[in-house]
Amino acid sequence: MAYIVEYDKRALKSILKLDKKSQKQIKTYIKEIIEKLENPGSQGKALQGKHKGKWRYRVGNYRILATIIDEKITIYIFDIGHRKEIYK
Repeated sequence: MAYIVEYDKRALKSILKLDKKSQKQIKTYIKEIIEKLENPGSQGKALQGKHKGKWRYRVGNYRILATIIDEKITIYIFDIGHRKEIYK
């Protein structure tokens, strides 16, 4: 069973700040890859440090940060940004 994707307001604001090409690339990745995952950890990478327990997905130079809630079968995307700035 595929996971449901939910967005934080911050993630929605972040994606709107990107150029149209990057927006399309990220939206396509979420729709075609993340929304269809049976095991969300298979495409993502577990984070460490202050983001421990959270996951990241790579889309070119951009990162999608998310929390996987197995009990609700939900992937909660809380931030999207360039790899140089997303972890600050």
